[in-house]
Amino acid sequence: MLLDGKTALITGGGRGIGQAIAFAFAAQGCQVAVAARTKDEVVETARIIEEAGGLAMAVGCDVTHPETAAKLVLATRERFNGLDILVNNAGFAKFQPFLKTTRDEWMKTLEVNLTAPWALAQEAAKEMLKRGGGRIINIASVSGHKPIVDQHAYCAAKHGLIGLSKSLAMELREHNIAVNCISPGATNTRLANEAMPHREGEIWLEPEDVAQAALYLASLSPRAAVDDIILRRFTSAPLGG
Repeated sequence: MLLDGKTALITGGGRGIGQAIAFAFAAQGCQVAVAARTKDEVVETARIIEEAGGLAMAVGCDVTHPETAAKLVLATRERFNGLDILVNNAGFAKFQPFLKTTRDEWMKTLEVNLTAPWALAQEAAKEMLKRGGGRIINIASVSGHKPIVDQHAYCAAKHGLIGLSKSLAMELREHNIAVNCISPGATNTRLANEAMPHREGEIWLEPEDVAQAALYLASLSPRAAVDDIILRRFTSAPLGG
């Protein structure tokens, strides 16, 4: 199995992309800690994994709380004796015109999509140092590569996450910790459907498509480095094209 003996912590793991990544990793022998604000959803994710013969732990939490990062990493270490892979997937999006956005909405977008991944990456890296290395995968977005009308807060956060990832890739490589991004286009998740109800979901990516990319990164040869995987709908134009 590709991830046999590895341990992963996945935020936003109760549904959508996070749940799909948890299932994909567990199917390849990875022990999985799944975290999300809605505890019932991560409990269900963990139950499905364990019924299939895998090992999983569910944690209900708010990733924006200052103490959450340390508590999540500690809980994962205590349950699975370490941490090899962190997937920062928890997200928040509210798309609306700039002039109608409140400060609270702006701050929440940054806290969930940028500050929480920074805090979790820092705590995870400390734990990975003890194991001689690891991998951090940040779920960004094509919104982090281009401007999109009514998505100014989300675009700013995801641009920031991509920049953070590239800086950490340079800073942490001496510790054998790889840092990557996945930048999906519109994906058929509840978050995306609520943020963009006017879009046609049948032509979107599915969470499993993103999970496949995450599994590729998690099992990548230590001789190779990938900065960012951009996933787009097959019928869409290449980014920048």
